[in-house]
Amino acid sequence: MKSLNIIVCIVMLALGLVSTSSMSLANPNSPGAVYTMTNGTEDNEILIFDRAADGTLEPAGSVSTGGFGTGGGLGNQSGLTLTEDGQWLLVVNAGSDEISVLAMGPDGLMLVDKVWSGGIRPVSITTNKNLVYVLNAGGMENDDDNITGFMLGKSGSLTPIPDSTRALSTSSTAPAQIGFNSNGTILVVTEKATSKINTYTLGADGKVSDHQIFASEGTTPFGFSFGHRNQLFVSEANAGMPNASSVTSYELKADGGLDIISPSVPTLQTAACWLVVTKSGKYAYTTNTGSDSTTGFVIQNDGRLQLLQEDGVSGMTGDSPIDMAFSRNSQFLYVLNANETSITGFALDSSGQLTPVEVMNALPGSANGLAAL
Repeated sequence: MKSLNIIVCIVMLALGLVSTSSMSLANPNSPGAVYTMTNGTEDNEILIFDRAADGTLEPAGSVSTGGFGTGGGLGNQSGLTLTEDGQWLLVVNAGSDEISVLAMGPDGLMLVDKVWSGGIRPVSITTNKNLVYVLNAGGMENDDDNITGFMLGKSGSLTPIPDSTRALSTSSTAPAQIGFNSNGTILVVTEKATSKINTYTLGADGKVSDHQIFASEGTTPFGFSFGHRNQLFVSEANAGMPNASSVTSYELKADGGLDIISPSVPTLQTAACWLVVTKSGKYAYTTNTGSDSTTGFVIQNDGRLQLLQEDGVSGMTGDSPIDMAFSRNSQFLYVLNANETSITGFALDSSGQLTPVEVMNALPGSANGLAAL
């Protein structure tokens, strides 16, 4: 099964009505929560876990997205995401080619809108204020992968932005993630099959004004996250070769250009696919699907990277870790494990060290994506 998940993480690389009555059972008094989706083929549901002050999780119900998933791996990062103010949860429905918006209310999580994604098989979604963009990975032939934009209304409604759909570098790119930079002026998209990174500069109307394509410093760019000072950190799975993964840091220019800061710093682990950065901008972590581990890096002020541990192992996860998410203020790091269908938790201290918290088991095998408060 591990080799299958590495294939999902990598060799997919080579190609990969609105209801307001459905509500979660989340405890509004809990310090936080963690969310994942079932990606079910008959009903895609959000699974909710209340987070205690010590980082432990307690199941707190589920709510339908109104769409359905694929029942398998998506080779993606950010299949679901929270708006910065924590008011809305946005999720992809890769099987029904839709995206959904759920409200984070005092009585729980509630579905408020669902719309066509503007393409086929949406896999990643990102927001900045009232602007939303989704990454569509394309159909069986992977000849129609694109990005499409939407405006998020005050009531949670999604309105497509006319003429916002843009192609990637070519067809059959096996895209992994879409994400806004900190001020919402530039979108970044990684392509696993082509080892390319796209940047899209946006105008005041939310439409793309310029599209640039760059060769990734390392092979198989996958997940990424932004740090401080216009820094971009990208994981490189390097086709799943044993102990050959790496992370590159870039400076993202105002015009969408990329300058390399630290080129392909080794994780010393296998199949580094997902990447997150702490809110402070001091540390970055990858999950290594082939090594059942997470690798931490210290981020210098200028964006240079240095391993936290000499062997590249900051923490051991469950079997085949994929998605990751930090709780608010980066107090806790949560990892979704594909083969164990579990969530591993870690407490994060001021020096970037990870201490295991717990494992939450009994998730569906198709679970995908993580978001946390």
